[in-house]
Amino acid sequence: MSEKVPDSAPTQKHGRTRFAARVVGGVCAAAIIGIASYGSITSAAAGQDIQASMTIIAPAAAGGGWDGVARELQQAQKANGLVNNVQVVNMPGAGGTIALGNVAMLNGQPNNILVGGTGLMAATIQFDSAATLDDVTPLAVIVEEYDVIVVPADSPYLTLQDLVDAWREDPKSIPWTGGGSFDQLVVTDFAIAAGIEPIDTTYISSDGGGEAIQALLNGTADAAAGGYPDNIDQIEAGRLRALALVAKEPVDGIDIPTAAEQGYDISLTNWRMLAAPAGLSEEETNQLTDLVLDSLATPEWSEAIDRYRWAERVITGSDLTDFLAAEQIRIEQLYEEMGQ
Repeated sequence: MSEKVPDSAPTQKHGRTRFAARVVGGVCAAAIIGIASYGSITSAAAGQDIQASMTIIAPAAAGGGWDGVARELQQAQKANGLVNNVQVVNMPGAGGTIALGNVAMLNGQPNNILVGGTGLMAATIQFDSAATLDDVTPLAVIVEEYDVIVVPADSPYLTLQDLVDAWREDPKSIPWTGGGSFDQLVVTDFAIAAGIEPIDTTYISSDGGGEAIQALLNGTADAAAGGYPDNIDQIEAGRLRALALVAKEPVDGIDIPTAAEQGYDISLTNWRMLAAPAGLSEEETNQLTDLVLDSLATPEWSEAIDRYRWAERVITGSDLTDFLAAEQIRIEQLYEEMGQ
């Protein structure tokens, strides 16, 4: 499994006034939860060898993308005897920052792995959380998902350019939706690429990809950015029309033209990463990284990649440090564009 080198940090935009996107719907407030889960983590894993016991923390409820990564990782480790006892703990709240804060308190305890990614990094910025990725030990980016720009099958917008033309003519008349904060970042990036101020865009918050799809199908929204795995069944069933894949280059097996191919250079991906508590020795960090790489090399993980339609992307070491720094700058700039 080869290590992929991250793109360089994005250049700073100049001469653009920062605006806030007009968002319909509330933003989830940080819930004060997680104490019971924190206790279960410390009691289950503290002080043990990583091959003996491991807790994988999904910073969201069961059934979501982060939970899927956690449970597939658990299965890969159990099936191949990489760890004797592996448990998954779900710890939802505030875009993943509740779990991040709890893992930050597990200083020096290597028996814990936190699932995170683009959405978690975005949440630390959006909620101005006390804990950030600087308070944990990043181990690896492991996969990424691509967003797709979709409209209802009966939409008058047959091409991406059709949608952009109508959006430019009257931005507020095109209500957008998406399944989470990441999708809103994609819409913001698309607006900028299309020469539309984010403040002029109507964005309807949806709680997950399923709710966003329903908003399209019932006419609440006219267009959406959403994860390819969440939307592909509706696309193949003919209920949604895919106008663009949000990826830097065409992707084998996905017969959807990229936004970049159509003149709109947007390529933010929903990458997933694994991190451990801070305060680990170099040897412990190396052992955990090796455990992650061994897990990714299993047949079970390969099957999960196909099932979830993930794109394999593995970044570790100094490349990971550079990648996360570049993504932090990029996402901060997008939130500035939204006035946050």
